[in-house]
Amino acid sequence: MDCMYPKELVPKFFDNTAATYDKVVSWATFAKDNYWKNEMLNQIPGGDTFLDLACGTGILTRKLAQKFPNSEITGVDITQSYLDVAKRNSSSFQNISFVCQDAEKLNLDGKFDCVISSYIPKYCNPKILVRICDKHLNSGGRVILHDFTYPQNRLVRFLWNAYFVLLNLAGNLIPEWKEAFSELPKLIRATTWARSYEEEMKKIGLDVRCKYLTWHSSAILVGVKYSI
Repeated sequence: MDCMYPKELVPKFFDNTAATYDKVVSWATFAKDNYWKNEMLNQIPGGDTFLDLACGTGILTRKLAQKFPNSEITGVDITQSYLDVAKRNSSSFQNISFVCQDAEKLNLDGKFDCVISSYIPKYCNPKILVRICDKHLNSGGRVILHDFTYPQNRLVRFLWNAYFVLLNLAGNLIPEWKEAFSELPKLIRATTWARSYEEEMKKIGLDVRCKYLTWHSSAILVGVKYSI
């Protein structure tokens, strides 16, 4: 992984894992994935249009649709198998649509009141992704990014590392996840996404705040594009 651009890991992690993703992300995070996504929603005061980047199987997309039933929600992902699951699981929602595109090359008609994404920052180039988000953001809107972070506390870090050793062993039981469980901790240790994205957001004039969660193992970055 050391000589690999993080985005190149996406097909390795996700091409064959769509069918089991929802269950795995829940138990592998001790259900904290649901808590983190709810905390992301708490950062949104309202809006008529939402863009969920790297929407995966649509977990966050459906949460947005439930909280804002009169809004239009667009989910974007690069992996078609994940979008197929997202479409199936979201068939009861009339306010959701899905698009298969690369987030770093995104080109949609129209802009959104909120661009939101969970787990994408560590894979992408912050300069590129922040500018893509800004391109698709209405004045007064906000960008909300969430991802894993490497804990700072020594005891928590020890437990974190030990847990990923166990996950790596668990990969022997669910082979489609083995590479993700092996490579993901290396990527999380290496990434400085929160600082990098905060710097890029400030460069384009966003008002930025960062909130760390669950003993610094996760973070939410919020950038607000105030009207001029």
